[in-house]
Formats: sequence, structure tokens, C-alpha cells
Amino acid sequence: MPVTIYLVRHGDTEWSPMRRLAGRVDLPLSELGEANATKLKPRLAQVAFDRVYTSPLQRARRTAELAGFGERAIVDERLIEMSFGEYEGRNVKDIRVDRPGWAYLKDGCPNGEDAAALGRRADGWLAEQHDGTVLVFAHSVILRVLTARYLTFPPEGGRHFFFSPSAIGILGWDPIDDAPAVQAWNDRAHL
Repeated sequence: MPVTIYLVRHGDTEWSPMRRLAGRVDLPLSELGEANATKLKPRLAQVAFDRVYTSPLQRARRTAELAGFGERAIVDERLIEMSFGEYEGRNVKDIRVDRPGWAYLKDGCPNGEDAAALGRRADGWLAEQHDGTVLVFAHSVILRVLTARYLTFPPEGGRHFFFSPSAIGILGWDPIDDAPAVQAWNDRAHL
């Protein structure tokens, strides 16, 4: 049986509504982020997961904990968010004043990562997921790139998957087309 991967983006931080690039900044969840992460628990409790992973950053680890998986979650460095380098903490709108049309997965970040680097991390992690039902708590950009790579798209293809805080995505297998497929995306019905 092919692997099924449940993706969960961490809850909101204080920077989320401002569209500030958190990247590797180890921000805690906001009050809203904590409340929404708690709402994941009854939803995810309905699934028997074989393995659970989390990014090392506290916003992902805390989301896993509040969702009921803190004890089981394996911290995997490859699931850490994109390094935005010199753009960490900056607002996308402000960056585009100097770089019109800039997008992190399209253009990369000075002294940070580019889409290819995220793709290599995602590929390494995916290569170890052969079967079972897996749960991942991580961040918007790495989860979007992981999805693109799962679907065999280039890492830059992650630009086309909008993923909200505390949302769930499910990657599985389409038996009709015999191909990897998105079974659910940006699901926030639990909120």
C-alpha cells in the first residue's frame, strides 16, 4: 500500500497576519495559534498514524503537542522552514519595493535558501516514506515544496499551493491514474 501523508501547517504566530517572513526565527504560537492547534486534536484523533514528524521549530512542535502528538513526534531537521536569509523578519510587500515581482520560491533569498535546496530536503525525507500513514507538522513553504516534489513537480511548483495556518493537507495515491495525488488541501473545517 502506498504511503499517505497528512500535512499540518503550524498555528498562527504574531507575525502571521502581518505576512512577515518567519523562516528560521523560532517564534511561539500566538493565542489564536494555540487555540486553533488545539482544534486539530479531535480531527486527527480519527486517524491511526504509523509515524509522526515535526520541524524542530517551536511553533511546529507546539502545534504537534496541542494536537495530541507531542510525545510521538520525531523531530526532523529537514522539515525546518525555508531560510529567508537577509529577508527573515521582513514583510513581502516591503521587499517588493526594491524587487518588484519577487517571490521566494521563484527568486530565492540573499544568503538564504532557494527552491532547489528545499527540494533536496523534501526529496530526502520523501525517499524514506515507503508505506503507512504519516503525519507531519511543519511550515508553509517546506510543506508546499514537499507537496510539489511528492507530485513529481519541480520545487518551484510549491508556489501554486496556498496553505493556511492550522490547515491540513493529504497526499495519497490515485489508483485510477496510478499516480501520486492531492486528496485534500488547505482543509480548515475543524476551525
